[in-house]
Amino acid sequence: MRRVILATVLLYAGLAPSWTLYAQERVWLEDRTIEQISEHVFRWGSDGQFGAYILTDEGIILVDGHYCLSGTLQWLKSELDRRYDVPVKYVVLSHDHQDHNCNTGIFGDTAVAVGHRNIVPHLVFEKRNSLVPQITFEDEMDLRLGGVLVKLLYFGPTHSDNLIQVHIPDEGVLIAVDSAKGRNLFPDFRDMEVNNQLRVMGILANLEDVSVVLPGHGPVTTQDAFLDHRRYLQTLKDTVLQHMADGRTLQEIKTLAGASMMEEFGDYNRMDANLIPNIVTMYDYLYRYREPNDRITEVEALECIEDSRQCRTSD
Repeated sequence: MRRVILATVLLYAGLAPSWTLYAQERVWLEDRTIEQISEHVFRWGSDGQFGAYILTDEGIILVDGHYCLSGTLQWLKSELDRRYDVPVKYVVLSHDHQDHNCNTGIFGDTAVAVGHRNIVPHLVFEKRNSLVPQITFEDEMDLRLGGVLVKLLYFGPTHSDNLIQVHIPDEGVLIAVDSAKGRNLFPDFRDMEVNNQLRVMGILANLEDVSVVLPGHGPVTTQDAFLDHRRYLQTLKDTVLQHMADGRTLQEIKTLAGASMMEEFGDYNRMDANLIPNIVTMYDYLYRYREPNDRITEVEALECIEDSRQCRTSD
């Protein structure tokens, strides 16, 4: 249902899906960089997407892969081989989305992969071009290498059901891939647990021993990034939910919520491309979250699945 609704809305709104460029005609800029963040933590990446690595005397802990077609991970491997005389010992996968773990198999000769236990079935089922973790954990795990402590934290389903945070507390660094969004929008909420996402952003905004936050996309930031995006997400949820409770159709909600959200958050990035998909997938999340007083009929439900312009919550 979600795919049908989203595809129809994008067509109806005259908007091209924001992922089309990545999947079909993306031009890779190859603006590859390695930046030292703290004594042991380095940030690397290109094309607006970043991973990290922790350098120690006994080896390297790499966090994430990169876009499959960018060539950046292959470049990184050559740079690590050229700069250091220690191997990559661990590859920590923040979550299962292909753009954040692609090509990590090139480190399989020296490294073992680490991730949340929920990541494994996704990687296997989707046939990701990725290492599959041999080491998994449930809630929290400590990695120690060369005297450096790296804490892996899981707070439940958020952007996916396996997204983790990577914290180097002694150096005040939090690697928060696809969590520290700030004023950048998710393309949609297709696999997000919205209520827990809101809770976790509050936790991360107040996590101790954090002075620098490394997002998966965009510049180095601070914990304010969690608060900025939490405000947007909470407002969107409250707005769509109230319109649904008032019996508005999806088409009406797109118009009403779109206008109010644009007025309040118009300075957020890519609102023009992502706001409508955000509204539609928030509606879908809340459709499964609540039971209205006036229940949708079977005929209406079928019409909604086939064409989102027919969606309604009451007569």
